[in-house]
Amino acid sequence: MNATPSPEVASPTPAGPPLLAPELPAAPSALRQAITDAWLKDEASHVRELLEQARLPAAEQAQVQTTAADLVRRVRARAKNQGAIEAFMRQYDLGSEEGVLLMCVAEALLRIPDQETADKLIRDKLGEADWKRHMGQSDSVLVNASTWGLMLTGHLVDLADATKRDVHGAFKRLIGRVGEPVIRLAVRQAMKIMGHQFVMGRTIDEALSRSHKGDNSNYRYSFDMLGEGALTMKDALRYLEDYRRAIHAIGSDNIARGGKADGDVTASHGISIKLSALYPRYEHAKRERVLKDLVPGVLELAQLAKSYGIGCTVDAEETDRLELSLDIIERVVSHPSLKGWEGFGIVVQSYQKRTPYTIDYLADLARRIGHKLQVRLVKGAYWDAEIKRAQIEGLPGYPVFTRKQNTDVSYIACAKRLFGHSDAIYPMFATHNAATIATIKQIAKGGVYEHQKLHGMGDDLYAEVIPADRLNVPCRVYAPVGSHEDLLPYLVRRLLENGANSSFVNRITDEDVSIDDLIRDPVEAVSSFASIPHPKIPLPVDLLRSQNHDRTNSMGINLANDNELRALAEQLNAAIKPWQAAPLVPGASTTGATQAVTNPADNRQVVGHWQAADAATVQKALANAVAAQPAWNRTPAASRAAILEHAADQLEARIAEFMALCVKEAGKSLPDGVAEVREAVDFLRYYAKQAREQFGTAEKLPSPTGESNELQLHGRGVFVCISPWNFPLAIFMGQVAAALAAGNSVIAKPAEQTNLIGYYAVKLLLDAGVPEGVVQFLPGSGSVVGAALTADPRVAGVAFTGSTETARIINRTMAARDAAIGVLIAETGGQNAFIADSSALPEQLVKDAIGSAFTSAGQRCSAARVLF
Repeated sequence: MNATPSPEVASPTPAGPPLLAPELPAAPSALRQAITDAWLKDEASHVRELLEQARLPAAEQAQVQTTAADLVRRVRARAKNQGAIEAFMRQYDLGSEEGVLLMCVAEALLRIPDQETADKLIRDKLGEADWKRHMGQSDSVLVNASTWGLMLTGHLVDLADATKRDVHGAFKRLIGRVGEPVIRLAVRQAMKIMGHQFVMGRTIDEALSRSHKGDNSNYRYSFDMLGEGALTMKDALRYLEDYRRAIHAIGSDNIARGGKADGDVTASHGISIKLSALYPRYEHAKRERVLKDLVPGVLELAQLAKSYGIGCTVDAEETDRLELSLDIIERVVSHPSLKGWEGFGIVVQSYQKRTPYTIDYLADLARRIGHKLQVRLVKGAYWDAEIKRAQIEGLPGYPVFTRKQNTDVSYIACAKRLFGHSDAIYPMFATHNAATIATIKQIAKGGVYEHQKLHGMGDDLYAEVIPADRLNVPCRVYAPVGSHEDLLPYLVRRLLENGANSSFVNRITDEDVSIDDLIRDPVEAVSSFASIPHPKIPLPVDLLRSQNHDRTNSMGINLANDNELRALAEQLNAAIKPWQAAPLVPGASTTGATQAVTNPADNRQVVGHWQAADAATVQKALANAVAAQPAWNRTPAASRAAILEHAADQLEARIAEFMALCVKEAGKSLPDGVAEVREAVDFLRYYAKQAREQFGTAEKLPSPTGESNELQLHGRGVFVCISPWNFPLAIFMGQVAAALAAGNSVIAKPAEQTNLIGYYAVKLLLDAGVPEGVVQFLPGSGSVVGAALTADPRVAGVAFTGSTETARIINRTMAARDAAIGVLIAETGGQNAFIADSSALPEQLVKDAIGSAFTSAGQRCSAARVLF
């Protein structure tokens, strides 16, 4: 029978406060609960509901098609005399290798301070592009001139006839004469030109001045002060001051032009703000701190905007920040000082599955505070990041739709919802899609609303929307303000959006795209799909199957989801108990010393006890392993794999229990605890797959006539697995799973700091079906247990993760044995270099360097140690 802790071991003292006391509203309202419940809602069923909500009567849909087709024809007629910038943008679309190269290189060039590095970058990247493909492909001379001007002068000008006939040859001759520095200057100039296209002004005063000139005066504006999320409080205070200064400038301009503090706020210019720019720890895990520290700043900006009679809109950001942003917004708009002001706006994203429920909540909030809120409906700008994050975190589904057409259906359904709350919401629709504009016009049925567009995009389209003799709908421009140093992240998003082959902006003037295709009803399109979710975007759990790995991805936990946090808190706190560990060696009776385990985060907390193996137990474990290995080796590989997969399923089901152990014994944070268990699950499934593939059927080898040769892999014998304390479950389980999958028997020795985790991991393997004696657990010191195991000639191999010095000792010990040559698989330490050149975006560099160096407290072999 297995050894157990001796009965005289005292129970541990209380392990301290609950593991997790989530900072969550005690009882969310039904409307808020509906938002949370819809986070990862099944896409197929959700879209079917939205289809019914978005579908228009046949006569109304026919009118939409007529209006949209007329808009497209008028825009195409305008585009015959388009500006050089717009022609340039369509020519270098995202679908071309040159377009991607251009965007990446030009973005980097704006950040490179030295000419030598810029020249090297151009030589390395632009030399690969096939610029000749762009010459003469369009009937617009300006596109070819744009290519020439981009590469050589930065001027978008017409070319001489001889040059037009052989632009490529002229380019080669000139580049040979003037060299790469000219190209460097040209690309810089080109990006500055495009910066002017997408940015309203370097300062708010410059942007305001520009807003009143020429056709710009036809628009309302919402100014956005360029800049990504704050990394420090110094950043946050600077952004706060930028917003203050901008509101004073916009408000003063409004008053100077006849506006009033108590006038129609929808008719005035306004400002858009990002909550992430106002607080460096704007994240769900810091909810109470965020509400305490961020709400006053947002309230101050709202009060200032109200005093001038202008609007203030909170931009939408990543999906995991949505509900935290709603907490902030509710506290701000409920403040008595904002009573009666209808200028506070919120952006919602139709690609989020929660948006219909968010709209209902905002309408209810507006009714509770007694005045309207403005709601800007957008498609969403972080789609690729949201998909990737859900996949990386192993979520059960996606927070966003996987098809663009599903987002379009959601947009229409959400638009109807907004008009259904017209007593509480002033709706604003951000779109560059003629069909969407026509649909909104039909849905509105004379109701009051406005459209919104990005500065530098859709000018031709809205020239056909705003006039009284056209659609007679006002439009507000989202207008970025800032220098080119702050422009880069925003500009790249706009370039990607504007240049994408599927973008309506890119296709509306493409004569090769039929009008019928361009304005097709998304409801009709989605209804025709065999699969509502995108068939090439599998759920995160199936991600590895789609990549021919044929195994299930491990499931994670969404630590920003209140539902999951409440359930996790309950499970974690229930898992805390007087943990005890002892050798798991059949037939052994351990007399080793018993030691207390304390929480490394608070040494006053005793979380359990463990009992060390003595010399006799070590010898018994070796004898057991030798005896058990042949039968395990004869067990079909498929059967061994099935046991490991069952263990993976059990571990996944008990994630809270093992997270609690990781937190209390190993000192891990909750996110690191989730990652630890998931990695262990992945190891079990990975090595199960390897067992089937490599240890299944014998491989027949080429042989002479009359001779048959086969190759089949078998286990070596007894393997000793010695794991570290920094990944006490993942690496521990990975070593053991690999050895078991290959048909070896295993003696597992954990790090002395994390014996409890190792004990319960081996217990799980035994419960999953690994026979006794095939896997055994031996806690103890390296000098007693480790030394005895590595020196024993019955050990066929050692898997070790730890210091290089210890690995050398093991290597020498094994080499000195009078036995067959043993195998040492050693993962040891090193110095990881993090290299950044002058083109790196500082904000991204800081985030990545800190994350690499200090995630898991820096205690991981892949952590950055040196930054060059």
